[in-house]
Amino acid sequence: MPLTTPRIRTPRRDATENREALILAAATVLNADPSASLEAVATEAGLSRRAFYGHFATRDALLAEVALHGAARINRAMLTGAPDEEPRVPATDLALVGARLWDEVDHVRSMALMTVRGPHAHLVGDALLPLRRHVLRIVARGVADGSFRTDIEVGRLARLVESAAISVLDESTRHPMSTSEGRRLVVLSVLAMVGFGQADATAILTTIQKARA
Repeated sequence: MPLTTPRIRTPRRDATENREALILAAATVLNADPSASLEAVATEAGLSRRAFYGHFATRDALLAEVALHGAARINRAMLTGAPDEEPRVPATDLALVGARLWDEVDHVRSMALMTVRGPHAHLVGDALLPLRRHVLRIVARGVADGSFRTDIEVGRLARLVESAAISVLDESTRHPMSTSEGRRLVVLSVLAMVGFGQADATAILTTIQKARA
């Protein structure tokens, strides 16, 4: 008998939308209360517990998907159009990365911190490789032109920049912090890590704020 190519079944639109609704609901509910029940997530999504288990076998499977979904959203927001943009001075590019990153995680701070420091950190790390490479390129440009510090190896410096941004996210989950203050601190922290003093970093922050207004 002739071999036939198996037909790939496309998920029903309602099933796809329900899965997306559960992921978005989990980000909202678990951000407010990391110990919230799966019933609470299903309710927020407008679905039943049974419907939840039709998409995710365990709580851990849901958390992994939320983490990957968030990483993909950050990559899209940070990198869309980046290859076609005329490179700015490295400090401005790095400041913009910090500001945009904060804007993407501000509304889900607790969940964002959980994903980068929790049990699924390795998944997120791999998923965020495009963003990390983007930051590495900026840092390499800054070191090469002498505008960034040159006493730390480029790869290590790029990782320290990432850690500086995460430290602000950590602080914001422990103590109240406004959106504007969080964005300001992320930008100042990443610029300080590459060697900029307060006055110069603040001037760069003011410049990008005017450009984004």
